[in-house]
Amino acid sequence: MNIRHIETLAVSLPMKKPVKMAFEEVKSAENVLVRLETDEGVVGWGAAAAAPTMTGETVAGMAAAIRYLAPKLEGMPLEDIGAIMARAGSYLHGNQSAKSAIDIALHDAIGRRTGTPAHNLLATKRRSRIPVLYIVGTGKGAAGDVDEALRTLAEGHVAFKIKVGVADPREDAERTRRICEALDGKGELLVCADANQGYTAEQAIAYVQAVSDTSLAYFEQPVAWDDLEGMARVAKSSRVPIGCDEGLHSLADLRRHHESGAARGFSLKTIKLGGMKPAYEAGMLCERLGMKVNLASKVAETGISTAAILHLAAALPAIDWGVGFSSQMLTEDILETPHVFAGGHVGVPAGPGLGIEVDEAKVRRYAREA
Repeated sequence: MNIRHIETLAVSLPMKKPVKMAFEEVKSAENVLVRLETDEGVVGWGAAAAAPTMTGETVAGMAAAIRYLAPKLEGMPLEDIGAIMARAGSYLHGNQSAKSAIDIALHDAIGRRTGTPAHNLLATKRRSRIPVLYIVGTGKGAAGDVDEALRTLAEGHVAFKIKVGVADPREDAERTRRICEALDGKGELLVCADANQGYTAEQAIAYVQAVSDTSLAYFEQPVAWDDLEGMARVAKSSRVPIGCDEGLHSLADLRRHHESGAARGFSLKTIKLGGMKPAYEAGMLCERLGMKVNLASKVAETGISTAAILHLAAALPAIDWGVGFSSQMLTEDILETPHVFAGGHVGVPAGPGLGIEVDEAKVRRYAREA
């Protein structure tokens, strides 16, 4: 069975509320979709969110890259994802987000063709229900964040990510401390913080020293993505393990951070690494190196990307640092049956491929120019 046609579409989806991070405020979900059809009529879907501050790719750029690659991949045998993506790489350097949408669509189409869930195309299924890493950041100060953390704990959440890097590190540290204290002793919980590159190395060191005696499990991307020396300085000054997110775009980046002592774990995203298969390979390298793994969506992605992350979470040996999703932040998703986020958890789809059905009427409703 061969690839007959690869189509790209762009959508802009409304969110329940904006999400403020160190360098941007996300008010809508800007995504590019891939609809891949085989010569037997099997259709697979992929998706990637625009993340110009993380990957350098916009909706227009991703759409252009996919349209450029499509005629070079059409006609290839569907089953060999490695050969297809190697061909894509030989024709176009970088553009990992655009390639990730194609990779996800390939996993969906092959799974549908063979009646196999996407996680079984990667490895043996290890888990069926995934805790949701809940983002804590109300913008209402420590009291507001403590209230939100306790409310979501009561709903069943067991994993929390505190957004920092948007204020003075001393204020962020005090807010972090109060959230940790409120959650301490309330069960086996994961609490972490994420600066999204918002600090200098000096500010990050001040923050980690101020929270060194809290229950914080890890502190993600304190400094700029390309400041490996700064990451290593913070890591050496910190009792709290340091995680790398924006600084990871390849297995070589992972090895560099490991060898320099700049990180003890990594946030794996399909849009950064080029799809499900490269993200799985990065997770396996973490396992061999004794590094921790976080899986995450970009704020904000569609239910297609959520499904891809869920299948990765089902297949990887360990997800010690939690799994973050963002399609639950949408006012309306583009799936016929959206993922059910309940009790702080979400289930891995059981059907073939990604185990989802895309509502093409909703895709048309939220379509935008690309």
